[in-house]
Amino acid sequence: MDWEHGVVRPVAFDRLGQRYRRYRLADPLAEEAMAGSLRRWGQLSPVVACVRGDGLELLDGFKRLAAARQVAGSTSLSVRVVELDEPLAKAAILGLNRGQRAARELEEAWVVQGLVRDDGLTQVEAAHLLGQHKSWVCRRLALLERLSEAVVEDLRLGLLGPALARQLVRLPAGNQEAVLALTRRASLTAQEVGGVIDLLHGASPEQAAFVLAKPREALRQVNGVPTALRDPRLSRAGNWLVKHLTQAADVLTRLEQWLVSPGERELADRDRRIVEPVLLHLGDQASRVAERVLGPAVLREGRRP
Repeated sequence: MDWEHGVVRPVAFDRLGQRYRRYRLADPLAEEAMAGSLRRWGQLSPVVACVRGDGLELLDGFKRLAAARQVAGSTSLSVRVVELDEPLAKAAILGLNRGQRAARELEEAWVVQGLVRDDGLTQVEAAHLLGQHKSWVCRRLALLERLSEAVVEDLRLGLLGPALARQLVRLPAGNQEAVLALTRRASLTAQEVGGVIDLLHGASPEQAAFVLAKPREALRQVNGVPTALRDPRLSRAGNWLVKHLTQAADVLTRLEQWLVSPGERELADRDRRIVEPVLLHLGDQASRVAERVLGPAVLREGRRP
């Protein structure tokens, strides 16, 4: 059959190939929701497919095709036909979804790998085609080619986030699964994992064993290694509060150290008189915050949380 570029027409399910399905992540919950939408409203926008030989291959609409097959009496979809070569077809997979939601990083990595390894594009050419910088292409390739197969599978299944995967890329593939297991066991953040990996580089076997056994204690013993951004024991609001209280406490600690230093940091009496109302106001604010967080009863009894 002759397929005219840009024309929208109904196409039977069995005429729609899914060779590009491997560049997209499955989303069963979204497919079920889409099936409900199709039953209620019908197909609101056409899927997109490119011409390959005498047939069509889907580029966008895998979720709608899977959902439509769940709808009784549904046998075809409205399809917009486009003529694209292989590199442009892969680029279109990302481009057609960019306005709907942020493309998942693993999907981007699959497309980049297809362009560079299968189609023979250079990283610069792939970056130009996708409208990205070469460093973006390098990072996407690393997600697939420098991670162990087990870690890539966890990433594909949504069990592992891109931020943590980027940290694991810094390790040899043989060590990634051990650190990933440690991350889950100790509920480490991606930032903490980065610190652990820093400690493991060049560590002796004894040092590495200590880091893997007690990662947070090891991080605390090393100056300049940041502490966790998130405490898994706390809610989102609790983490926000602790973050800002810690920042305030750090400022006060630096002020205290500044005040005990000799020389030009010695305050004159008139300085103290001018600063006094500011300090009193700060103390009142601290008391009000403590009362709202801990409750007045705790403060009256002088108990510590």
